Amino acid sequence: MLPCSWGLWRSAIHTLKTFRASPSARGLCIPTRAVCDAETIFALSSGHGRCGVAVVRVSGPASSMVLRNMAGLTQALPPPRTALLRRITDPKSKELLDRGLVLWFKGPHSFTGEDSAEFHIHGGPAVITAVLQALGSLEGVRPAEAGEFTRRAFHAGKLGLTEVEGLGDLIHAETEAQRRQALRQMDGELGRLYQDWSYRLKRCLAHVEAFIDFSEDELIEDGVLNQVDSSVRQLETEIERHLKDERRGERLRTGVQVVIAGATNAGKSSLLNTLCKNNTHTQSMTHCRANPHFNGQPCMSALSHTPKYAFFLMTKSLFLMVEQADLTLVVVDSTQLPPDPQLVAAFLQQHLSTVLPSPEAGMTAASDKVLLVLNKSDLVPEEQRERTEGELRERPGLPPACFLSCSTSTGLEDFLTVLQSRVKTLCGDPLSGAPSLTQARHRAHLQQSVQALNQYHQYRDQDLALAAEGVRLALTHLGRITGRVGAEEILDIIFRDFCIGK
Repeated sequence: MLPCSWGLWRSAIHTLKTFRASPSARGLCIPTRAVCDAETIFALSSGHGRCGVAVVRVSGPASSMVLRNMAGLTQALPPPRTALLRRITDPKSKELLDRGLVLWFKGPHSFTGEDSAEFHIHGGPAVITAVLQALGSLEGVRPAEAGEFTRRAFHAGKLGLTEVEGLGDLIHAETEAQRRQALRQMDGELGRLYQDWSYRLKRCLAHVEAFIDFSEDELIEDGVLNQVDSSVRQLETEIERHLKDERRGERLRTGVQVVIAGATNAGKSSLLNTLCKNNTHTQSMTHCRANPHFNGQPCMSALSHTPKYAFFLMTKSLFLMVEQADLTLVVVDSTQLPPDPQLVAAFLQQHLSTVLPSPEAGMTAASDKVLLVLNKSDLVPEEQRERTEGELRERPGLPPACFLSCSTSTGLEDFLTVLQSRVKTLCGDPLSGAPSLTQARHRAHLQQSVQALNQYHQYRDQDLALAAEGVRLALTHLGRITGRVGAEEILDIIFRDFCIGK
């Protein structure tokens, strides 16, 4: 602990001013804890179309007035979060619009942090339109803009940016794995991880700033900078480990990019139709995209045609697609394989060299991003197929090979098992281990945070002010992920850890 002095107060104020003046602090999105918007907004919060029940949400300072006028409440409002069956009427014409449930949410104990009301009405289009028109006729009440309820929740401190993104992912989730990952992020687990890193960086910054101002007065305990060095190294290691996730969370959120490649008439269209379970006509397309789901994992498929007469024109485009793909299914016509099974491996090696980019691009025949699909297996004699399978089983230098007949579905189950296993490995388990990095935005800011921490090490023994700026930059980038960082929080740590003003 440090003794109290005017110099310590001066340092705290200096830290606050420095942080605010720093270019790295500009552009931060810092929510306030209590936002009182002058306008009251409303919108249909349930899905559009005919349904049994529709929910209309109202949020803002006039919500209580809206609820009284629309539900005919002349006495007290209903208890918060208690459903009440009421006649819902037009506040001007007094015409009955519907009979439904109304709920009252007193701020700050609501989704937006403001006074809010909900009308649970019948889901017919005419009923919904009538209720929305009646709300729009009230003075000081307007339709909400897209995402405005969530924006108000963020500004009220009810949700962090990572939780907001998790909510958006949950709304758009199409698979079980996406739902689980979105729920975990919306629950705040990812945000808490980043907040913990931010808190530790604030401590480091506060200690470095105090050392800069008071080391000459011998008011700082010995070893403070050594503790900062250790903390910064530990944080750098944790962030880098978080970044080395092979984009599993991002793949799960946006879908695994799967490219189907092969020669003309190898069966690429048939394979895509089999996977997507439809009869999409793709013969005239350069590529087509679909959304098959493998064992609850999302995938995006791209079909690549390479007719001989156009192969050289399309080689660059095809290689780029394969290089950017998470998984490439190389389709081979089984009837074109050499009759001698011992020659098949060399044949496939040569074939893959025409489909895959150069080894310098990180793609090789043995890459775990490639699967071989030996199509038209029903046209190959069974004895030859079995001998070939034996030769190719765990063959070094070749990716896994699956015999398949798209016309008879022979071998389809075995192929899907291998494919599902590979896709699941690419996406990972959203419920195990540390929370996944899900957004490209997060990755960019985390990478910049690591670079900023490198600046601390670079200038640690030369210029502590520049070293401190590196920590400040790292903190700023973490704050841009969560939307919650401010100079006052650093000031709080200086006050607490160094007993200023006690």
